[in-house]
Amino acid sequence: IFYQAKEKFKKELKIEEFLYSDLSVLASDRPYFPPEEEEENLEDGIHLVVCVHGLDGNSADLRLVKTFIELGLPGGKLDFLMSEKNQMDTFADFDTMTDRLLDEIIQHIQLYNLSISRISFIGHSLGNIIIRSVLTRPRFRYYLNKLHTFLSLSGPHLGTLYNNSALVSTGLWLMQKLKKSGSLLQLTFRDNADLRKCFLYQLSQKTGLQYFKNVVLVASPQDRYVPFHSARIEMCKTALKDRHTGPVYAEMINNLLGPLVEAKDCTLIRHNVFHALPNTANTLIGRAAHIAVLDSELFLEKFFLVAGLNYFK
Repeated sequence: IFYQAKEKFKKELKIEEFLYSDLSVLASDRPYFPPEEEEENLEDGIHLVVCVHGLDGNSADLRLVKTFIELGLPGGKLDFLMSEKNQMDTFADFDTMTDRLLDEIIQHIQLYNLSISRISFIGHSLGNIIIRSVLTRPRFRYYLNKLHTFLSLSGPHLGTLYNNSALVSTGLWLMQKLKKSGSLLQLTFRDNADLRKCFLYQLSQKTGLQYFKNVVLVASPQDRYVPFHSARIEMCKTALKDRHTGPVYAEMINNLLGPLVEAKDCTLIRHNVFHALPNTANTLIGRAAHIAVLDSELFLEKFFLVAGLNYFK
């Protein structure tokens, strides 16, 4: 009965991907609270996990993500940096926020005298763009060979150019005007008349993502704040029909995915998420799904126990 119901559900969704219940092995078979804690061997180095919040967010936004990773990987020699340098001003331009995050990471390592074996990044929304920008900086070059996992939660990697929600697009435009936001201007490709000179296009031309062992893109079609195709880094029907901007959009996608495909040691994984959301205004405008990847214990526990913990082992 379960199998028949699942196949019917997949047909209704019109998807060809795997569901979590198709997996025979979970990412973790260990109890949350093991009877005896394993002794940490610090000689092997620390796995630093940097968590970066999104627009108008703060350092506590990804606290549940941190909690479920720690519970699922006890004794994993993990050190979390919950970024807070940009929480007072996420409306600044990306270059400014990149400098702040880079300073924060280097200061954290130096302050605690950490011996780093691996570095992973977890970003939500706009925070993913800041992370990608940090990877391109000369001061971060020393750490490129230590990169392990990049977990992108609803990241606008292709901006919000082809957002199918007129309400959200209007809201972002008004917010940009009121806040004089450099980041929102850059996300909507209005920071330069020549699209190829816009920040996001130029960022797509720089190296970074291919140094990770895992690049994990989590996206939800219910999210109206960040377009589904932007979070998945893929083409959309509107861009295919757009003869003016569409070709530039395709170039960005090739710039981002080309190095990932060619990199032998890098694996690209996409997870599509369908949340069980109540019928509220937040659900209607797409905000509920955008935030659910942070505050839904149901989603986070299931995601990490089924697959997510594998990326941080």
